[in-house]
Amino acid sequence: MMTSDSARPHGKNAFFFVIVTVALDMMAFGLIIPVIPTLIQDLAGVPPENATLWIGALAGTYALFNFFAGPVLGALSDRFGRRPVLLGSIAMLSLDFLIMGLSTTLAILFLGRALSGIGGATVATANAYIADTTEPKDRAKAFGKIGAAFGFGFVFGPVLGGLLGEVDPRMPFFVAAALAGVNFLYGLLVLPESLAPENRRPIQLARANPFGAARHFSKLPQVSWLLIAGGAYFFAHTVFPATWAIHGEIRYDWTPREIGLSLGLVGLGASLVQALMMGPMIKRFGPVRTATFGLCTHVVTMAAYAFAFTPWMALLIIPFNALGGVATPAINSLMSTVTPRNAQGELQGATASLNALAMIFGPLTMNAVLYFATHAGSSIQFPGAAFLLASAITALVLIPFFRGVKANSAALAAADAA
Repeated sequence: MMTSDSARPHGKNAFFFVIVTVALDMMAFGLIIPVIPTLIQDLAGVPPENATLWIGALAGTYALFNFFAGPVLGALSDRFGRRPVLLGSIAMLSLDFLIMGLSTTLAILFLGRALSGIGGATVATANAYIADTTEPKDRAKAFGKIGAAFGFGFVFGPVLGGLLGEVDPRMPFFVAAALAGVNFLYGLLVLPESLAPENRRPIQLARANPFGAARHFSKLPQVSWLLIAGGAYFFAHTVFPATWAIHGEIRYDWTPREIGLSLGLVGLGASLVQALMMGPMIKRFGPVRTATFGLCTHVVTMAAYAFAFTPWMALLIIPFNALGGVATPAINSLMSTVTPRNAQGELQGATASLNALAMIFGPLTMNAVLYFATHAGSSIQFPGAAFLLASAITALVLIPFFRGVKANSAALAAADAA
């Protein structure tokens, strides 16, 4: 007799299922990045420098819808389980890629991106899934593997997307839709539920919205400071997905193929660092020092990108920048450690909302800075301006981060002792 979703075991294979889900979804996202600038230039009829504003608006549209949908999906996963939320998100992503691939106007392209924002809670729900199935002491390593899966998707996704984009800039969208569809079928057949019925909680409308979720965690100073640090860091980090492709075209005259290959190197570095270094670093140095190392590394490398005037300089920085990737899983581990088990989904929903808020204003800000520093009428021609701004913001992140660590010192000491 078949077991119900709520009764299906989530043994060691469940973690593998989630890793594959994240990897495939990130690969699908990575496929379209190298060709987004080309598609926007074709639909809007503008040069690369002017396309930066449309790219920022497109990313902001995704983030706006994700901002409102994130805590709702987090609350739904706390009430009904992680499995249905994951599957629903993946199905919507498949539809989104198909719409974008078939778009004949900017309006249709924006519609597809809006749907993607609604269904784009896969990583947040996957993080909640990991929190369900791991002990606090093992979560940093587990979150690192999620990051490695993310990087794995970006090793192959952009490379394949760049190669397909040389044939037809729309082809990567259809391949991404197919990948998401296969991933949905895979999850439908094999993904078990991770949240036990006794750990589920009713939906509270005051918390199932982005403002309610943030307000709830503002009552916990040790979590709030870390949430602020993580959100601000994410804001700075939007410089990569928002500007890398168009920045490469403007500054280095890269084609979609070269953009894809460079992003493949970025993904390879992230995957190797988080798969091979995250666990040993946490074990030896702890999450606080690991996160500090990651943040400081990105302060330096993003400033270096700003002054990388030749392609070989930018490529040389990539492996050093990858070392900073340990910051996010370490910060996630710190927040998860001090959050009750039955509120992990809400924590991830609040985190996703803050990240989505950063994604609304981050790409708009970074692309606007890139536009004003590169367009034909600009008095200051400095293509690295957005990366320099990102470096400065990351440096400021250290302030709320250390305040959060100080407020959370007792809980962290208790977790280490356990």
